[in-house]
Amino acid sequence: MQRRHFLQSSMLLTAGLILPLGSHAWAATGAPADRKLIVVMLRGAIDGLNVVAPYGDADYRQLRPTIGLAPPGQENGAINLDGYFGLHPALQDLQPLWEEKKLAFIHASGSPDPSRSHFDAQDYLETGTPGNKRTRDGWMNRLVAALPGEASPVRVLGVGAVMPRILSGRAATTNIANLAAPGNGFLDKPQISDAFDAMYGNSERFATVYQDARAARREIAAASMSEEMRKANGGAPLPNGFPRDATQLARLMRSDARIQMAFVALGGWDTHANQGAGKGQLANRLAPLGEGLATLARELGPLFDQTTIVVMSEFGRTAKENGNQGTDHGHGNAMWLLGGRVNGGKVYGEWQGLASKQLHEARDLPVTTDFRSVLAQVTERHLLLNDRRLNQVFPAGPGSTSLRLFA
Repeated sequence: MQRRHFLQSSMLLTAGLILPLGSHAWAATGAPADRKLIVVMLRGAIDGLNVVAPYGDADYRQLRPTIGLAPPGQENGAINLDGYFGLHPALQDLQPLWEEKKLAFIHASGSPDPSRSHFDAQDYLETGTPGNKRTRDGWMNRLVAALPGEASPVRVLGVGAVMPRILSGRAATTNIANLAAPGNGFLDKPQISDAFDAMYGNSERFATVYQDARAARREIAAASMSEEMRKANGGAPLPNGFPRDATQLARLMRSDARIQMAFVALGGWDTHANQGAGKGQLANRLAPLGEGLATLARELGPLFDQTTIVVMSEFGRTAKENGNQGTDHGHGNAMWLLGGRVNGGKVYGEWQGLASKQLHEARDLPVTTDFRSVLAQVTERHLLLNDRRLNQVFPAGPGSTSLRLFA
C-alpha cells in the first residue's frame, strides 16, 4: 500500500469513519490471519446471576424476591438452557447461537483478586495480572506481540473514545471512535441541530413542541445513568449503539484480512437500584447487547466460524438483592464465549450453589474459574499459541483450564 493511501485510511479510522473497504484498498501484505478474536468488556460489573440465572436453585428466588427471573414458561421468564440455568429473556437474539452450539457460558468465573473497586478490577482484567498494579501493558497488546506473522498497526483495533488499557504497550495498535456513542447521534451533530433549530425554532406551530422534545431528550440522557454509573463506565458508551458498531466492525474485519483482533467496551451495568427482572433497567441494556452480538455473528458471515468472541466484566454482583431492588459489587460472574469453534450449548464452571456457606464472604458468588485460564484456552486452542508464547501473555497466570471450551 502506498504511504498516501495508508495515511488516508488512517485518517478515516481516527475520525471514526468505519467504512467497508474493498480488498483493493486494504490488500494484506502477508499471510492472512484467519483466526479472529473479539473481546467485549462490560464496564460497571454486569449481574451474571441474572444473565445466566440459576432458576433451578431453591435459594435463587429467596435471595432475589423482586429482581430474580421467573422460571421458563412464565411471563418474562428465563429462556431455558439446560433445565437448571436460564438465559435472560432480553437476550433472546442469542438463543439461536445457543441452539447451534456456538454460545457457551463459564459461570462462577472472574478475577481471584477480591477487589470491589471498579477501577482496580477493570485494570486487573485488562492487564491480566490480578493484584499487580505495576503492570504497564495490556494482555491483548502482549498477545498481538506474541502471535506469529507480520506486524501491522491494524492487526488489533480498539473501538471507543480513548485507547483502552488492554491495548496499551509496545506493539502497534489502532483505536477508532464509536459510531453510535453519545454525542454521535443524528441530532447531536452541530450542523444538524442548528438546521433543525432554524427550521422549527421560530415556528408558531412547532416551536414549543420542538423545544420540549429537545429538552426531554437531554433530560432522558442525563437521567439514564447515575454519577456512580458514569464513573464505573470509564468513558464506555451504553450498549444502545452497539448493533450499529457491530455491523461496521464485522464488515471492516471482512474487508481487511490483517485485522485479527478487536476490543469493544460498553457501559451501563452498575445496577445498584431499580435493576428489574425480566424487564427494566438491566433488560434495557441487555437487549442491544444481545442484538449487537447476534449482529456480529451474522455480519461476519463465514468468518464467524474462524472467530471467538469473549464477553467479560470486572466482577459480578451480590447474590442477594439490596434494599433498592438492585445489586451491589460482588465477586464471581459469568464469562461468555461465542464462535464457530466454541464447544457451545453448555454452561461450564464449578457451580457450588447459592447457599450461604457456599458464597464468597457469605454474600457473593465465588470465583471457581480464573478468567485468565479461560483466556489462556482461547489463545491456545483457538489462536494456536504455544506454551512459551502463552507465558509472555499471562506471565503469572494459572494456565489453561481443563474445561473443554473448544470442539
